[in-house]
Amino acid sequence: MKGIKVGNKESKYPIIQGGMGVGVSLHKLAGNVSKEGGIGIISTADIGYKEEDFNQNPMNANIRAIGKEIKKAREIAGEDKILGVNIMVALKNYAEIVKECVRNKIDLIISGAGIPKDLPEYVRGTKTKIAPIVSSLRCCKLIVKHWMTKYNYIPDMIVIEGPEAGGHLGFKREELTEENKPKLEDITIEVVNYIKEIESETGSTIPVISAGGVWDSKDIKKFLDLGASGVQIASRFVATNECDADIKFKEAYVNAKKEDIKIIKSPVGMPGRAIYNKFIKNTENENSKIDKCYNCIKTCDVNNTPYCITKALINAVKGDLDNGLIFCGSNVDKIKEIISVHDLMNKLISDIA
Repeated sequence: MKGIKVGNKESKYPIIQGGMGVGVSLHKLAGNVSKEGGIGIISTADIGYKEEDFNQNPMNANIRAIGKEIKKAREIAGEDKILGVNIMVALKNYAEIVKECVRNKIDLIISGAGIPKDLPEYVRGTKTKIAPIVSSLRCCKLIVKHWMTKYNYIPDMIVIEGPEAGGHLGFKREELTEENKPKLEDITIEVVNYIKEIESETGSTIPVISAGGVWDSKDIKKFLDLGASGVQIASRFVATNECDADIKFKEAYVNAKKEDIKIIKSPVGMPGRAIYNKFIKNTENENSKIDKCYNCIKTCDVNNTPYCITKALINAVKGDLDNGLIFCGSNVDKIKEIISVHDLMNKLISDIA
């Protein structure tokens, strides 16, 4: 079994832990995933929510927290392991967040929730590698051609997030119905074939990573057999001892039933997958009062949004579930216990040759 190569480093296993914000995947989870042979990913979405001045100056708090979280994760994982961050294009201070991660010598930036058109500009001349998140072959071609034309830069990795992923989804709501939903397998085949052409033209090696609904070693093997270099898994890592979220957040995953998983409309303007709880039900009927704007998302209209997504996500990660938004993947109902990252990684690689 091969790992995933990022620069001059290679993971032991072909598994990336998906970035989950706010505060769900910080240094403890990401560091331990990397330590155990995967690629741990820190979410930068409102990463500074624990900083004392977050309410007064969220941008400064977020920038400051990046260095702290990367340093702590490195101490857990070791310098020889691959460590990455997830940065949403929709963030208002996207460029500043990217630059700070690069300054802290992060190995890999995975970027989605929008098209990271100018990402190559911020990493040129550094060792940091970059991977756009795509939801279709069309999206993949758009980004690859733009990067090559404008920056003469070939993606270091492609991450495909299919319609079964958690959190914000790169699909229209009508594409998420059972009859219209595209299959991750089909998208993977299309993207892998296209990337092979780019590799042949450029002499580059570009790992393709499949994500969204990947559950066990059989799924991992299936996508490796389709030509992917690895998979990205998020929800299963929530139910680990090392996950940075409150125990009540983790228990919500363990207790979730299939009927609790719903597609919601996020204030960001994109559909998202979440656990349908008291908070979502209340905000469907009445907008939640917003007494503080954190200037987090470009597309958020504070005067018309049903609730503040930053506050809702922070409440959830702190364990205030009745006032919190709990994003999740489509298989969250299969999670039955909280285990260690070490044990989860062993489960995930158990049947892969």
